[in-house]
Amino acid sequence: MFKKINKTYRFALLTAAYLSIILMFILGIFLQGISGFNLWYIFVFGISFFGICFALIQFRLERFINKRIKIMYDDISLLDATSFSQKSISTDMETLTAELGRFAENKKIEIETLKVRENYRKEFIGNVSHELKTPLFTVQGYILTLLDGAYKDKAVLKKYLKRANKGVERLIYIIKDLDMITQLEVGGLVLEKENFNIIKLVKNIFDLLEMKASVKNISLVFDKNYKESIKVNGDQERIQQVLSNLIVNSIKYGKKEGTTEISVEHLVKDKVIIRVTDNGEGIENEHLPRIFERFYRVDKSGSRKEGGSGLGLSIVKHIMDAHQENIYVESQHGIGSEFSFTMQLSN
Repeated sequence: MFKKINKTYRFALLTAAYLSIILMFILGIFLQGISGFNLWYIFVFGISFFGICFALIQFRLERFINKRIKIMYDDISLLDATSFSQKSISTDMETLTAELGRFAENKKIEIETLKVRENYRKEFIGNVSHELKTPLFTVQGYILTLLDGAYKDKAVLKKYLKRANKGVERLIYIIKDLDMITQLEVGGLVLEKENFNIIKLVKNIFDLLEMKASVKNISLVFDKNYKESIKVNGDQERIQQVLSNLIVNSIKYGKKEGTTEISVEHLVKDKVIIRVTDNGEGIENEHLPRIFERFYRVDKSGSRKEGGSGLGLSIVKHIMDAHQENIYVESQHGIGSEFSFTMQLSN
């Protein structure tokens, strides 16, 4: 029966019932020898005592919870003070325990998230400082050498100024990428969507990167002969940036006399998937979950020799997110990698 009673009053009811039964039992023992004793009097007294006990216990518990537990809730900022109206006050310890349990669990998750973010922040600051200090120290070194007297030799002066200029260009490149990724993250970069031929765009990128690929004798090819155009809808300039980044990476980490292959396949009725596949170094599985993070590098030493800002794949991910499209990566170390992303077909 008590299970059907509101939990708010169950504790007070049970306590009042226990006290009334005990008192009625004690009174029955002491009064049974008295003449004129009637059990009906004890029953009436017990009912009255039960009502008084219940009201008093309930009142005291509500005041206790309102004053004490409300202070505890306020201290841990779990609930607003407005949540503690008289109607919402509960004497059920199970409910309070559940609330505190949920609070503790949420705080535990929050602390773990903050720790992950703190580690990421430290790693990010370390990567940024490394990326910036390398060209800065290079430029400073050439300038100091020139100031020490090397400027008198015109050949050395010209050579060192050219090298210093390369360092400055690298700094500008990194800063531009940082600025772009910041705009992408805060939603400040507006996409200018249009319908364009993705096959034609890939051919233009092949032409631009042909010389870079020829250094390692890497072939830039389609998986088949695309005779008809495939129109997609998106920001053509940004999609060109995505494809250029992916193809440049495939060249950068590709094997000599290797291949970078592009394929465009119909995924569903209004979607296509563009794949960039190579037979290069590949990526170990442990690195795949973090491959799109800012400044994250698979090869901490070798990849820096190849240049780049370390922001390319992160920018690619943000551009595809801005298009509300997906990007995927599959790779086997020593065999090759495949980056793919979806695009909306134009109407």
